[in-house]
Amino acid sequence: MIIPIEEALTRFREGGFLIVVDDENRENEGDFIVASDKITPEAINFMAQNARGLICVAVTAERAQDLALEPMVQKNTARHSTAFTESVDAVFGTTTGISASDRARTIEVIVNSAAKPEDLARPGHVFPLVAKKGGVLKRAGHTEASVDLARLSGLTPSGVLCEIMNEDGTMARLPQLTEMSDKMQIPIVTIADLIAYRSRYEKLVHRVATVDFPSRYGNFKLIYYNCDLDEKDYLAVVKGDFNADDPTLVRMHSECKTGDVLGSMRCDCGDQLTAALRKIGQEGGVVVYLPHEGRGIGLKNKILAYQLQDQGHDTVEANCKLGFKPDIRDYGIGAQILLDLGIRKLRLLTNNPTKIIALKGYGLSVLERVSIEMQPNPANLHYLQTKRDKMGHQILLEELKK
Repeated sequence: MIIPIEEALTRFREGGFLIVVDDENRENEGDFIVASDKITPEAINFMAQNARGLICVAVTAERAQDLALEPMVQKNTARHSTAFTESVDAVFGTTTGISASDRARTIEVIVNSAAKPEDLARPGHVFPLVAKKGGVLKRAGHTEASVDLARLSGLTPSGVLCEIMNEDGTMARLPQLTEMSDKMQIPIVTIADLIAYRSRYEKLVHRVATVDFPSRYGNFKLIYYNCDLDEKDYLAVVKGDFNADDPTLVRMHSECKTGDVLGSMRCDCGDQLTAALRKIGQEGGVVVYLPHEGRGIGLKNKILAYQLQDQGHDTVEANCKLGFKPDIRDYGIGAQILLDLGIRKLRLLTNNPTKIIALKGYGLSVLERVSIEMQPNPANLHYLQTKRDKMGHQILLEELKK
């Protein structure tokens, strides 16, 4: 049973286990996770018997530094760059280090703010993992989920985790994890839900500068935003003042250097940006310009996708052949920019229903979809048809009937 993050935090705060699952395109695994503050020998024994994986403890980079926990290797070549440190045992209060009580004791030392590096022997039987700063919003892994869940629960930002395997030694996937959840009454939490929760409730964007921005489409204000999660550029092109109770005309525009800057006819991005700026210049509203090049795969991969399209693949097939989903954009940061501007209700300039669903997930009210369909040309007709037929974009494309 999958439960909401709010319920998960209550259970985690009380010392209960969670089964945390990641994306099927990542590790596609589930881990038992419990707060380090609540660890007991019984919990360690439960994981050893029922999860069968490696029992680790996730900590922040600051805590690892405080305890002088050095990386296990200098060059990390693990598939997902899991940040193992040297293994440890508590110096005092343990015997062999491997028993359930010994490992629980070691974890207690790791999360004890008074503990010093000399309180841990190296190597040992507990494996610390260092979470990336920014948590699941920076790296969608179980390590980061453990720390985020603890922090959001008001506990020491650290969690004990163990991969779940089947009895035959194979990794348990979602069907087996669901069965185990029902049998043991341990709820499931998805990292995707944790990402959405944090994106909705934590402020991650900050205004850096606001300037007058006269353009061929009208006189605007241009606002530059920083984001805590990356060093990318976020812009808001604003016309007018906004009232949270009144719907505002909004275009969430994904950066497209080939279309917006170079005038590419392979897509309709440049034409859509021009149309949005012209319409908002006349009616008021905002264009949020997001660093989503190539539906999130980046400029290099977009050009590689174009190469595959030249060989006969459509835009969806090309992305998939490169190892990506058809669309990996996330609108959480864009939603936060709208909230920072005082916008709560919007009329959204888009042909993409998925964008409406995404923004509603961040607490915004989309009162109307305003079509922004452009006149197709021979170079982008197949591209637009694919977006309509395979991605659900609401495009009429009357020219296809000719």
